[in-house]
Amino acid sequence: MPDILKRVDSPQDLKKLSLAEMNDLAQDIRQLLISSVAQCGGHLAANLGVVELTIALHYVFNTPQDKIIWDVGHQSYVHKILTGRKDSMSTLRQYGGMSGFPKSEESAHDAFDTGHSSTSISAAVGMALARDIKDQDYSVVAVMGDGALTGGMAYEALNHAGNEGTDITVILNDNEMSISKNVGAMSSYLNRLRTDPSYSRTKEEIESVLSKIPGIGPNIAKAAGRFKDSVKHLMVPGVWFEELGFTYIGPVNGHDLEQLTIVLNNVRTMKGPVLVHVITQKGRGYQPALNDPDLFHGIGPFDINTGKQPKKPLPSYTEIFGDYILDKAQEDSAVVAITAAMTSGTGLKRFARAYPERFFDVGICEQHAVTMAAGMAKAGLKPVVCIYSTFLQRAYDQILHDVALQNLPVIFAIDRAGLVGEDGPTHHGVFDLAYLRNIPNFTILAPGDENEFLDMLETAFTIKGPVAIRYPRGIGEGAKIHNERQILKIGKAQLINEGQDLAVLAVGRALGIAREFVNVMAGMGIQVELVNARFIKPLDQEMIISLSQRFKRLITIEDNCLEGGFGSAVLEVLADHKMECEVVRLGIPDEFIEQGRVDILFDYLDLTPEAIAETVFNNWPDLIPSQAWGLRKIGES
Repeated sequence: MPDILKRVDSPQDLKKLSLAEMNDLAQDIRQLLISSVAQCGGHLAANLGVVELTIALHYVFNTPQDKIIWDVGHQSYVHKILTGRKDSMSTLRQYGGMSGFPKSEESAHDAFDTGHSSTSISAAVGMALARDIKDQDYSVVAVMGDGALTGGMAYEALNHAGNEGTDITVILNDNEMSISKNVGAMSSYLNRLRTDPSYSRTKEEIESVLSKIPGIGPNIAKAAGRFKDSVKHLMVPGVWFEELGFTYIGPVNGHDLEQLTIVLNNVRTMKGPVLVHVITQKGRGYQPALNDPDLFHGIGPFDINTGKQPKKPLPSYTEIFGDYILDKAQEDSAVVAITAAMTSGTGLKRFARAYPERFFDVGICEQHAVTMAAGMAKAGLKPVVCIYSTFLQRAYDQILHDVALQNLPVIFAIDRAGLVGEDGPTHHGVFDLAYLRNIPNFTILAPGDENEFLDMLETAFTIKGPVAIRYPRGIGEGAKIHNERQILKIGKAQLINEGQDLAVLAVGRALGIAREFVNVMAGMGIQVELVNARFIKPLDQEMIISLSQRFKRLITIEDNCLEGGFGSAVLEVLADHKMECEVVRLGIPDEFIEQGRVDILFDYLDLTPEAIAETVFNNWPDLIPSQAWGLRKIGES
């Protein structure tokens, strides 16, 4: 580790450095970021862009007393390095290691837990108002990217913050604009002028003097003020923010530490809401990230020298979806695709190029995306809304009120459903079955493999109402993809394996685990009947009742929360039909699951085939064969 970086274990150490040393520190941090993310994966491009900005923030402000709230938080790695966690970067996003997002349990310097976009200003306003009510004295800073400013919640918060007038600073980290030397030099001068406290005093003194001069008086002074405002509207950037009640500062060169520290030092003493517009370069300091900031926004482990990732052995569900929807659009001109700032992440990049007039990236506006799709469906188009499970939560009311209530044929392609791995609890998509299945008119499906996924997509276009297909992150089961598609019978499950000792109902990714469990049990002479539910809504009630009558013992397995999920739906069917059957539900318990590789998380949750076998024997000891005693836990009591 470079010498300067070794000397910085806290923001207080940072304040002892000279400007030249801080510039050297910025380069050291970039090297640590690149080596750490190359090993662990993560959000690289955004962090490379905020190195100087983060150094300046911690040089000027005093955390944890002052509160810095990182919007989304994927750009908080530099903040973590500067607040005593640089030695933990090798554990970034790993099970039991350091989170890839701000986490107050991890450090007092993490003022607010984040992971979803456009929330920072709202949280900052809340903290600032609490500070005022409690008569405390500290600064509150929200750092948000220009992408987060596309989210409606950010505007709601800006509107309220300007109305309240409380002291709050919003840093708008704009990494989409290039930095011009001429504009930068001029803005540097203007920023020093506007943020210098003596400037505010001078304006007040001039107005006071003018109002006292005979023949001028207060009316002419007011007219002069109005003239000043008119000039400001013509010449000052950021007037929109000013109209909302913010003092706008910028644009500021986000890679000039001297300029940043001067501006932030002045801003720190200003009263009322202030917005500082900072221009940064996403991926700065690493050429592959500069060349493809979209890829390096969130990337798995890669080769530092080339920026290349290991090739995947199989296509991912996202890639399969992208291929299908592209072909479907060629076949049917009514098909349109909608996403919320996730063109690449949802597999729609080629669709966007091929059919730009039928592709809509609405920004980080899940609510708008869903209601817009409802309008399109009402007008006769066939909209496919492609949003990650964790982000679709933000559009619950629109799903219910604008789509389902009118029974509109909107298809929801719910990517990243279930456990997503290293991004952790803010991104695990383990609630969608519970928050969707209670909505009338919905059809909900989850594929067990790639071919079934394609069949479900084809089936969705035949359903006259809202459809949700949830599928996991990453590669599929390795099924050989057939060219011909079949239309699935709505609400009918699929018998995978006949048995006589026990019945298992599995859905989605859990089907692969269930298949292995069946093999484990078969090796011990226990015959398990396995059913692929396929549909979460409507359920195959006939199949569920039949299984309960023949076996009296059922296991349900899902990659979703147990409360209100697939297993709960099965129990409801049994209760409604007054069936007596012992049911063990396996899935995500009532807790937020930490980050880590999915296989490690499944092991933690006892959702491996061997762990499920142990659960079976613990619940029904009479099933234990002699060869089962080698399994862990069995017989320990």
